[in-house]
Amino acid sequence: MGTNKTKTELIEYFLDFSAVITGFYKFYLRGTGQVDSYYDTVNNIIGTEMFEGLLITFHNLDLKAKAEGDNSVLNEGILRDILGSEKFGAISRNIIKLWYLGTWYELPTSWREKFGNKEKDINFVVSPQAYNEGLLWPTLSVNPRAAKAPGYGTWAEAPYEPPKIYDIKDTNSLEDVKSVDSDILKSKPVDIGTKVLNKTKSN
Repeated sequence: MGTNKTKTELIEYFLDFSAVITGFYKFYLRGTGQVDSYYDTVNNIIGTEMFEGLLITFHNLDLKAKAEGDNSVLNEGILRDILGSEKFGAISRNIIKLWYLGTWYELPTSWREKFGNKEKDINFVVSPQAYNEGLLWPTLSVNPRAAKAPGYGTWAEAPYEPPKIYDIKDTNSLEDVKSVDSDILKSKPVDIGTKVLNKTKSN
């Protein structure tokens, strides 16, 4: 793409984008300790040029929305130009899965046929820490299985529901998408302040 953006700038765009598509505050995403790891994971799999193109597309939409003072410009732009894009849609859905499960899933066959096979594009858990920090756990108000003990006797009590850490106004979350991807919760929609994914055609 030939832009002069530094890695630091691109990581910040990645964090902004991740906050929008996951529905979690940026400070919470930073607190997982996974921002750099996930950035490097996506970059190493799909390549710098394609990943930079996705992030620049998002950033330009974000700037336009702020300049016009209209959040719908960002929301509609993401649905049209990113989630609805043949190139960026599948990658974006994988980024959501990455944040929620700490796992990269192989890109769909239709995507690979059009944009090429990537050597590192296989199913894998990024790290044990990524699994532990998956956004799925706070979304469901539970601890990660086999990773964080709930404490003696707590199974006898109703699950604790923490205060919400995300907000549509603060994250510019998408307002018009339908359900969490079936790879995450077997097609059962989860309300995370706004429902994420699958506005676009299925792969």
